[in-house]
Amino acid sequence: MKPTNAAGRRSFRGGGDGSIPATESGFVFAKLSPAAAFFLLVHGACCAASLAIGFRISRFLFLLLIASPNPSLRRESGGDFVLKSSNPAPIADSGHRGGEISSRSRVVVGRHGILIRPWPHPDPEQVLAAYRILARVQDEQRFRYGVRNPRRVIAVTPTHVRTFQALHLSGVMHSLMATPYEVTWIVVEAGGAATEETAALLRRSNLDVVHVPFPEAMPSEWPERHRAESRMRIHGLRIIRERKLDGIVVFMDESNVHGAEMFDEIQAVKWAGAMSMGILVHAGCTGPTCPTDAEIREGAPAMPIQGPLCDAAGNLDGLHGFDPRPYAAAAAVYVGEQGVVLPQAMEWAGFVLNSRLLWRDPGTPDWVKDFAKLTKNMVNPLDLFHRLSSLEPLGDCGSKVLLWWLRAEARPDSRFPPGWKIDAPLEVTVPAKPTPWLKPAHRRQEPGKGKPTRGLSHLEEENSKYGKYPKINKKYLHVLQRAGNTN
Repeated sequence: MKPTNAAGRRSFRGGGDGSIPATESGFVFAKLSPAAAFFLLVHGACCAASLAIGFRISRFLFLLLIASPNPSLRRESGGDFVLKSSNPAPIADSGHRGGEISSRSRVVVGRHGILIRPWPHPDPEQVLAAYRILARVQDEQRFRYGVRNPRRVIAVTPTHVRTFQALHLSGVMHSLMATPYEVTWIVVEAGGAATEETAALLRRSNLDVVHVPFPEAMPSEWPERHRAESRMRIHGLRIIRERKLDGIVVFMDESNVHGAEMFDEIQAVKWAGAMSMGILVHAGCTGPTCPTDAEIREGAPAMPIQGPLCDAAGNLDGLHGFDPRPYAAAAAVYVGEQGVVLPQAMEWAGFVLNSRLLWRDPGTPDWVKDFAKLTKNMVNPLDLFHRLSSLEPLGDCGSKVLLWWLRAEARPDSRFPPGWKIDAPLEVTVPAKPTPWLKPAHRRQEPGKGKPTRGLSHLEEENSKYGKYPKINKKYLHVLQRAGNTN
C-alpha cells in the first residue's frame, strides 16, 4: 500500500497514516536524503533559537536559504532585505515633498512589500474620498450604536454686550457647532434691542439662531443679575411655546463649560431630566476675606455639585444642591469686585425639558405645571414641577459631571473695542528693529578699557536720530547703564 500524499511529503518511511514503525528497540528512523537531513538540522537549530529569543524564525530562514530568489528578494547595500514587486503599480507624482516615489519598500509582510507613501498624499481627491468614507463609517456607527431617532437640541442663552461677551458666547457657539444633532439656538439679549455686535458673533456659527431682545437692562449686582437671567430664560421658553419648536430644551449659559457627552445624554430624556453640574466658586476670590481651605473643608460639602441622587434601584431619591454658607462672608455683591460669585439655590443649567411640556398637549404628564400660568418672576426651575420624583436622572444617575458652572466677568466700566475689531492704530511697545543702544558701536565700555566711557546723554542723542523709536524713559536709564557696564 503506497503512502498518501500527506504522508508522502514527509521524509520518513511508514504506513499510510504517516506514523513511524516501532520495533523492540524503539523508534527507527529510515535513511534520510541529504536535503532532508539538512532541512532537519536547520529546522532544529531554528527551533532552539526560537525558544531562546521568543520569536519564530524558521520560516524566515527557509525563505532566505531555500526559497527561490527569483522574484524579488535581494539585499541592499545597507544590509536590509527588500522585496520588489515584479509589476509595481504606477503612482502619479503631484509635486509632493518626498520627490520621486520608489516602488520598493523596506516593510515586509509575508512575501509582499508595502509601499510607504510620503505625506501629504499626492492626490488630494483620494484624501477627500478617504475623509468621506470615514464620515460615512461614523454615521453608520452612530446609527447602529447611538441614538436611533435623535431630536433637535433647543439651546436657550441669555446675553448682553460687555467685555467678556465675545469670549463666553464664542465658547457656547463652538460647543453647539460640534454637536452632531440639529440645533436651534435661542439667544435672548438684554438692553431693549438686538445689537449688531451680538448678531455679528451669531452669524459666524451658521446655526439656526433666533436672536430676540429683552426689554430690561442687565443689573450690575449679582443677586439681581441672577433674577434677570431667569426672566430672560422664561422669555426664551415663551418663544418655544409660541413657535411650537419640537426638541430637547437645554439652558446653556454663556460662561458655563459643556461636555460633548451632555448632548448625547439629553437625547434619552422623555419629559424632564436633571444632570450633575460642577460648581466652580474659587476662581474669583483671592483676597484676605476669602475662606481658607480649612474653613471650606469644615463647612462646605466634599463635592461642590448640583445634580440628582439615586437609590439602589436607580430611581431618583432627591437633588443635591450647592451650600453657599461657607462662602457667604466672601461673596461678591457687584459684578467685577473681588470675591466669590455664588450660584443660585438651583441653577437652570442642570435641567433639561421636552419642548412639548410647554405646548400643553393632551399627552403632557400631570406632574408638570401649566407654563401659561407661571409668572415671569419665577427664579427657581423647580417651580415648573408639582413633584420631583418624576424627574429623570442623567449621566448614570448623576455620577457623571456633564457641565461646569463658572462666572468670570470684568468690571462694568472696563474698556474694550466694539466687536473686538481694532480700527485705530495701536501704540508700538516692542519695536521690530533693534534699538540703537544695543548696537556694538554704541555699547558702553568699562573705564580704562578700550574707548572712553560715553555718558547716558549719548543714548538720548542717538535715540533722537530715529524718529520711529520713543524717547528713553528716565526710570530705565539706570537699567541701561548697568547693561552697558556688563557689555
